[in-house]
Amino acid sequence: MMKRLVSALAVAVTAALALTACGGGSDPLSSTSASAAPGETSASKVVVGSFNFPESVLLASIYAQALQAKGVTVEEKPNIGSREIVYGQIKSGGLTVLPEYIGSLLAFVDKTTTAKTKDEILAGLKTALPADLEVLEPAAAEDNNSLTVTKETAAKHNLTTIEDLVKVSKDFVVGGPPEFKERQEKNFKDVYGLEFKEWKPTGETTADAIKSGTVQVGNVFTTDPKILLNDLVSLQDNKNAFGADNIAPLVYKAGVNDTVTSTLDAVSAKLDTATLVSLMKRVSVDKDDPPVVAKDWLSQNGLV
Repeated sequence: MMKRLVSALAVAVTAALALTACGGGSDPLSSTSASAAPGETSASKVVVGSFNFPESVLLASIYAQALQAKGVTVEEKPNIGSREIVYGQIKSGGLTVLPEYIGSLLAFVDKTTTAKTKDEILAGLKTALPADLEVLEPAAAEDNNSLTVTKETAAKHNLTTIEDLVKVSKDFVVGGPPEFKERQEKNFKDVYGLEFKEWKPTGETTADAIKSGTVQVGNVFTTDPKILLNDLVSLQDNKNAFGADNIAPLVYKAGVNDTVTSTLDAVSAKLDTATLVSLMKRVSVDKDDPPVVAKDWLSQNGLV
């Protein structure tokens, strides 16, 4: 009899502790909550991060303010670092939402991919991404990688395509983000047979470095307004070394609900490449604060 009483007491204590453990703390990234409607996740706090370049910071601010306008509690973590750093954070749930570039993301998670078009890349991401992550509907806006030169360099060496660089690349210094060489050196050699004299980490100053002659060719995003302002030419990627890079939210699925996904989809539906170029001119050239630029665009489009 005593053993039964002790056993019953142990069961009761265990059950009580289990209930306390379940109800004693609220995980902002938990997949369900008592107040959530069927099929909804809690999304009590959404953490929006960005890479360490101005366009990503701007896009993250657009996402964050659009979500806040819908009553979502948002924490912003801007300017974190390169994909090599940031991807691990969203994969673990430390971030909930990240503005991504679909072609670059697929190349990062699947080093063997040959996908180049938007549809091919999206299909590849469905297979290559871990089950915890999902790419939402992409925007029409694309910010593609490029190899860019001055108009004078293009005219002097008769350069219109990346393939044309083969005849001069061994005499050229190429600039780009710090991780550019690691990401693209083998790709350029395999696709085009390119070998450069030197690789320089020019980061955000790449367009200016091309104009000044510090480098002869550089990796400039095609939405960078400095391409026009510095009189530069982006060479045609005639063999598709770079995949389509439509902008899309990458989300940690357990941390978002229907409100979050529908809000982000609404943002993507309004964002095109010409718009992004004009917004980036305000950020990069006029030096307006990204949150101010983000709010103006959201207001103009009825999203806040």
